[in-house]
Amino acid sequence: MPALAADPTIRRQVMSAARDILARDAGAPVALIADRAGVSRATFYRHFGSRDSLLESIELEPRPEARSRILAAAKDMLVGTSLAELSMDDLAKAAEVSRGTLYRLIPGKGALLRELIETYSPFEAIRGIVAEHREDPPEIVLPLIGRAIVGVAGERLGLMRAIFHEVTAGGPAVAQMAPLFEQTLGLLATYITGQMAIGRIRRMHPILALQAFVGPIFFHLMTRPMIERIVPLPMDHQAAVDELVIAGLEGLTA
Repeated sequence: MPALAADPTIRRQVMSAARDILARDAGAPVALIADRAGVSRATFYRHFGSRDSLLESIELEPRPEARSRILAAAKDMLVGTSLAELSMDDLAKAAEVSRGTLYRLIPGKGALLRELIETYSPFEAIRGIVAEHREDPPEIVLPLIGRAIVGVAGERLGLMRAIFHEVTAGGPAVAQMAPLFEQTLGLLATYITGQMAIGRIRRMHPILALQAFVGPIFFHLMTRPMIERIVPLPMDHQAAVDELVIAGLEGLTA
């Protein structure tokens, strides 16, 4: 079995090398595959455990399309570097596409960040929740939004930290994302304003109300890995966010 701390980029490199080699020689040894992938045998075994496990991974994980490979590789790379420092050449190599294909599909870093947000952020889920439950009270809608936000936990959490850094730092890439934020914030603000009008949420600026609700959830998810190195938390991400939602509802109640 592959180790829990396996690097997704290394796994993709090894699997890509294995596909190329095994297509010509089905009995190719691990040493040859590792050499083609540019990793040591120790690294290979740390990520796959055995040759049979590699073959099983290849069978269970069909080669994705170029755009999906680019976004997956970028997601992994942005965990350890900023958008400004990210090399498009390195991204093309990690995604196993040509530079021309990369720029044809993703014409620049601003477009890359926009597609990452569209693919991996909870914005689309939140918009769907508000659209479907626009007449329902906060006791129904806000817990659903909390559960959508907690979806960024796990492997997406590093990416969300990177996106948060890019957004707060400003710059040209942020302009690419403005429509996504405006659409989502617009729907949420309209919902909050309507709930204030009928007395379900106490009156305040709707953006401040959203920040009062989302802020503690986001802060918890962003800082949890650091906190757990100091004080282990006796609850998973979802249970923690559920409690924060309850506290947020109490604070917003008229």
